[in-house]
Amino acid sequence: MARQGKTRTKRDRIGIALYVFYVLLLLVSLWLIGRLVYIQVFYKPDPKIERALTPRSTRKEIESARGDILDCNGRTLALTVRRYKICMDCSVRKKEFASIADARRRDSLENEWMAKAKDLSVCLAELFPEHKASWYYNSIKRNREKGNGFVEFGHPVDKQTFEKVQQFPLFREGTNKGGLILRKRDINKNVRRYPYGRLGSRAIGFIRDEDTGVGNRYVGIEGKFDEYLSGKVGEEWLRVSDMGRVQDFDSTFVAAEDGNDIRSTLNIEYQEIADRALREQISDDPEIEGGCVILMDVKTGAIRAMVNLLRDDDGDLDETYNLAIGRMGEPGSVFKLSTLMSALEDGYVHSLDERIPGNHGVIEGYRYAADEHIIDYEREHHTNWVPLLYCVEVSSNYAFRYLAITHYASHKEDFYNHIRKYHLADAFDFDLVGLAKPNFLEPDSKYWNKHDLGSVAMGYSITESPLHIVNFYNAIAGKGRMMKPYIVEDIEKDGKIIKKFEPCILDSAICSAATAAILTEGLKGVTSEGTAKVLNDAKVSVAGKTGTSRVVLSNGKYEMPDGKKKNQGTFVGFFPVEDPQYTIITVVYSRLSSRSFYGSGYPAKTVKTIIDELYRIDPYWRNTI
Repeated sequence: MARQGKTRTKRDRIGIALYVFYVLLLLVSLWLIGRLVYIQVFYKPDPKIERALTPRSTRKEIESARGDILDCNGRTLALTVRRYKICMDCSVRKKEFASIADARRRDSLENEWMAKAKDLSVCLAELFPEHKASWYYNSIKRNREKGNGFVEFGHPVDKQTFEKVQQFPLFREGTNKGGLILRKRDINKNVRRYPYGRLGSRAIGFIRDEDTGVGNRYVGIEGKFDEYLSGKVGEEWLRVSDMGRVQDFDSTFVAAEDGNDIRSTLNIEYQEIADRALREQISDDPEIEGGCVILMDVKTGAIRAMVNLLRDDDGDLDETYNLAIGRMGEPGSVFKLSTLMSALEDGYVHSLDERIPGNHGVIEGYRYAADEHIIDYEREHHTNWVPLLYCVEVSSNYAFRYLAITHYASHKEDFYNHIRKYHLADAFDFDLVGLAKPNFLEPDSKYWNKHDLGSVAMGYSITESPLHIVNFYNAIAGKGRMMKPYIVEDIEKDGKIIKKFEPCILDSAICSAATAAILTEGLKGVTSEGTAKVLNDAKVSVAGKTGTSRVVLSNGKYEMPDGKKKNQGTFVGFFPVEDPQYTIITVVYSRLSSRSFYGSGYPAKTVKTIIDELYRIDPYWRNTI
């Protein structure tokens, strides 16, 4: 009995001990659970300790590839290319060589690696000649001794050059043996490139090059269509790890969306022809400030070429300003056709065979100088009546003043309403930023006087851009239908058109087809018998008009006290006359000079060269001759 009692007592003590141990474990568990809940829900660590112990995640933008700009035939005018940094791990294989027990073998391998590094330095010096080969070799050697795992050489290069670099001595052995670093995040960057250089750069546009610091995003197609070209930037979060900065998969990741492509109306072959033709005419004459050319498709209004050449401080011609749309000036005689068109439309004139009184080239009651062309005709033909066709051919100032004053002096508003109808008074919407608005003195202005009517009739007291003038003549070529000029055909994504820009009519009839035919007859006379006879032997028939005007100077006059002046010479026309395909304008601007520059000179000769070259390559001529 005593033994059984002792056994029971022992069991009771063990049970109590187990119970106490169980209770302790339960309490500890409850305490741990409580602490976990507290830490998860209520605990706020010290911010300084949290920042020190928590790996930082940083946001990194993922650059999108900017869309390409194409010409009308799909040739690339602007594209995004990837640039590569030449980076090297100079410490590669150093520990491997150091672990070799055989000192002779160890030194041999190290010397062999450095010999290849010397050959690599020669190649780097050829690629980046700003330093000699010895400089690159010493840099590699010095950084290898320090154990540096990331050294950058030279400046970023394109993909083709980078592929050549991969075949340099040592680098060709790969990353683990040669040390060339290929980490995409560290070495790649998108940059903009223009395969045709500065050709057409004011129309195509350009953006800032971070290597040179040159460029402005808000120019040409690049600027106006930046929203479509730029795409959308992506983002990722990076955190520090033993392997360097790696993607933080606990954070958001947004892939970059590449930009859309823009197909322009430009034909890069025509652009090159027009650029070269203008340069050939004006480059050797230091008294020429610059010039521009616009080539427009008659039926659609599409701009096939837009050249803008202006001399820089060194005297070189470069595309630094869009003269074609932004430079305003008194157009001179090329504006006279609007006066004749108005008189025809209102029934004051019915044919160019009609004659007007010569009056020795003077309009009574007006202080205009006598017109020598009229005086010559009266003397040679022994008559005081001069045919309008002759007046158009020789660009008689008197004749067009006479038409405006005789028929519109009593209701001048009608004359100005015609100018508005021809869109020669407004800055219509255009695909490029910077189209200037024409300017003229309204007839109800207190500053207007009776002489202004005759002045506007011959292309003075009014300012126009070359684009406005060429668009007006394009309407004559189109038998009165005025198209809206445009330079972008569509927006594309992965080769598919997502937005199409169709030809648009500004006015279905600024004049009748009969009026357009009469004007074309007069313009054909200009190139066959008149001021633009240089175009008489062009490869195809041309109808056009020359214009010469003086530029208002800083003193508010057309001439300096020493007699020097600036001229704006213009030729504008269309071809072939029988079936107009293109309308073209060339404007040349002179510097302050004692010489005179005319539309029949550099501008008309430039146009002839362009027409002859287009005749040689354009499929239209091959199919029709």
